[in-house]
Amino acid sequence: MSSDEAPTPEDTSRAELLPEEIAAGSDDPIGQAEAILAESLERTQNPEAEIRRTAEDATGGNVDPR
Repeated sequence: MSSDEAPTPEDTSRAELLPEEIAAGSDDPIGQAEAILAESLERTQNPEAEIRRTAEDATGGNVDPR
């Protein structure tokens, strides 16, 4: 979303903090929100660029094969 577009319902719902986020607090909530929304918009507009991780990648190879 550019600055001249009206927010979509999805943008509006993502702008609200979860109770856990409120409890955690932030030194710069506006800057943090802007960064999160920018990353979310990038993933929405360019889903193929999203990095896919396997369980092995996420755990450093310590996956029980069971």
